[in-house]
Amino acid sequence: MSAVTGIDHVQLAMPHGGEPHARRFWVDLMRLEEVAKPAHLAVNGGCWFAGEGIAIHCGVEDAFLPARRAHPALLVNDLAKLVARLGKAGIRFKPGKELDGYIRGDIADPFGNRIELMQKV
Repeated sequence: MSAVTGIDHVQLAMPHGGEPHARRFWVDLMRLEEVAKPAHLAVNGGCWFAGEGIAIHCGVEDAFLPARRAHPALLVNDLAKLVARLGKAGIRFKPGKELDGYIRGDIADPFGNRIELMQKV
């Protein structure tokens, strides 16, 4: 049996002061809920979000550079609907290459980090 049993959360970097942009993206557009960071971690800035089976932590990075290759791949239940909502907010969707069993593509969070969206078919 593997020692690894799952993923607790994914950490994405953001620049100082990015919390309002992260909240708009992850709560308003991606429909996750913000969860309170423990007080001893909140002093570093950043914000945490969660939904059914997913946790995203946005952490402040001093010398921030967006991750353009490394990325989380998020499962979604209605890719077309989500892409339409994101498009209305000015977020571009780039369709991905074919992968058996999925339709998929990429977006960027407000800080330029790559996010892959995948729907099982």
